[in-house]
Amino acid sequence: MDYNSAREEITNNWERILAQITSPAKEKVNGRTSYICPICGHGTHGDGLTINPRSKDGKSLKCFGSCNFSGSIIDLIGKVEGLTDYPEMLKRAGEYVGVTVDGRSSAQEDFKPAQKQTKNEQTMSMRIDTYTQEAEKDSLIPYYRECQKHLKETAYLTQREIRSEEVAKRFMLGYDSQFKTQDRDTKAYTVWQALIIPTGPHSYTVRNTDLGASDGNRYRNRGSGAIFNSQSLQTATKPIFITEGEIDALSIIEVGGEAVGLGSTSNVNLFINGYAKKQKPVQPLVLALDNDEAGQKATEKLVNALDELGIPYCVQDPYNGQKDANSALVTDREAFTQAIREAEKVGEELLNAQKEEYLRNSVAHHIREFVDGIANSVNTPYIPTGFTNLDRILDGGLYEGLYIVGAISSLGKTTVITQIADQIAEGGEDVLIFSLEMARTEIMAKSISRLTLLDVLQNGGKISDAKTNRGITTGSRYAYYSDTEKALIQRAVEAYGGFAEHIFIHEGVGNIGVDKVREEVDKHIRFTGKKPVIVIDYLQILAPADVRATDKQNTDKAVLELKRISRDFKIPVIGISSFNRQNYKEAVTMEAYKESGAIEYSADVLIGLQLRGAGSKGFDANEAKARNPREVELVILKNRNGATGKTIMEYYPLFNYFKEV
Repeated sequence: MDYNSAREEITNNWERILAQITSPAKEKVNGRTSYICPICGHGTHGDGLTINPRSKDGKSLKCFGSCNFSGSIIDLIGKVEGLTDYPEMLKRAGEYVGVTVDGRSSAQEDFKPAQKQTKNEQTMSMRIDTYTQEAEKDSLIPYYRECQKHLKETAYLTQREIRSEEVAKRFMLGYDSQFKTQDRDTKAYTVWQALIIPTGPHSYTVRNTDLGASDGNRYRNRGSGAIFNSQSLQTATKPIFITEGEIDALSIIEVGGEAVGLGSTSNVNLFINGYAKKQKPVQPLVLALDNDEAGQKATEKLVNALDELGIPYCVQDPYNGQKDANSALVTDREAFTQAIREAEKVGEELLNAQKEEYLRNSVAHHIREFVDGIANSVNTPYIPTGFTNLDRILDGGLYEGLYIVGAISSLGKTTVITQIADQIAEGGEDVLIFSLEMARTEIMAKSISRLTLLDVLQNGGKISDAKTNRGITTGSRYAYYSDTEKALIQRAVEAYGGFAEHIFIHEGVGNIGVDKVREEVDKHIRFTGKKPVIVIDYLQILAPADVRATDKQNTDKAVLELKRISRDFKIPVIGISSFNRQNYKEAVTMEAYKESGAIEYSADVLIGLQLRGAGSKGFDANEAKARNPREVELVILKNRNGATGKTIMEYYPLFNYFKEV
């Protein structure tokens, strides 16, 4: 849809978009329906977001809360999500109402760059007028560069103890001696001698260098809303301080720290929705807002949001009794520098603690707990799977890609993948298992049970001594075990401990989705330096990406995201899938995979488990399942980069063991 048509369609559906990003307030504003403002959070007391009383078309919005937002629904989306480019804002707003912005029309004129200025326009004030009018259409960088040339004409930064030329150059700080604006006290137009602080290519903050200016005439914001130094959230190599003002952020950077300036406490929602939710910061955050009531309230709001998002943070006051960072810098530079170092150490300790906590997910850290729990429970380029025939069909083993394994209920799909995971771990490769149904102890018990059977088979022992899952985990049975049986279990536990450090099990009940999987994979690689094999057990109970979508839509989304994870990290991802009920007695086919068409198309390798003979005339599933061992076929239905075929296995369900025939 072209720009004109898209803009009209979007603005006509402003209420539909608001319903997706916020909720109606109980109290009205001027008799009109009011919404909770997604920028400042106001709206519970008749001070929220509603139609602007001065709107001629009844589509312009205004917030009567602290942010004082005024603009179209497109402007609101830009503010909430931190977008500064108008076409990008239009495109994002269109996604809420199913409008694709892809055409060109006369509306393209709205986005053309500013015309080259004439010689008579080369005064600073004329440049300001031109560039602010074009702020949402063309980059302000030429204006910033011009202001940079005049920075030494003001002593404002020196008075603020920000003396580093490197800092000024890094952030393109500048000076405009003829900045035109409206005086908020007299309503008359006036001229400021102004410090210019860029916050993005289309936005900047203006600071009045007159230290005696009234509260309403100290600063202005120009262009689309943005957060100062927001890029550091993804590039920083040390903890990131979150401050209220840009000058406070610059003060921390001046003494060697890293900081982001919100610009105002009213920008907390912008920071959360436009930045933190989109991509989590690479370093812990140090919340160090102003020491006043507004700063405390904003800190509480940030704390609640960061807790919900799972972003590591700490709250610090490195200001030595002063109101904010710049006051602390001006009062005692040395003491402020030391306080920032100490606050950074807290952030670094937070990161180290997070790393230590992650590494504790290794099963090696749970073996002792597992064994103690039994006593107290009286109540490469390719990675071989360990199955010779299967590896031959897969051209050596597992490669980068998405592998989907499906089967009917109780046929052993989780068991065979767990066994493959153990065999991979025995080879020295790491495996991350996201178990959405079974507890960690159940998976560990499966492995130890299997190892008891292997022990007796390899050493000529009695199969009757081998132990089932319950035989392992039910502590009350140990009183009746012979010394031989206890020794067998002990050897199995020790054998498991030999490779358990390579297995990481993440438990979840409806709270692990693909974003969490990606996050944990990223952490594993950063903390261990090793790329793991991923196991998802199972696809259909991953946390939904959209609670309003159908099961099929959510499963399709999950499959596509898992495919991206395998591609982005260049690792094998194995997803276990359930089957449709009508396929329980039939031979496996691609159509058997439940709730998703994306499985068939996105999987690199599609594997189905079936009882041997399934689908043939006279096949009796109950009889086949009653055999011990059961004969199971692993059928390669699809192999994007290799052969298809099948391998036959014997399955010992009591002892969680598969053996190739």
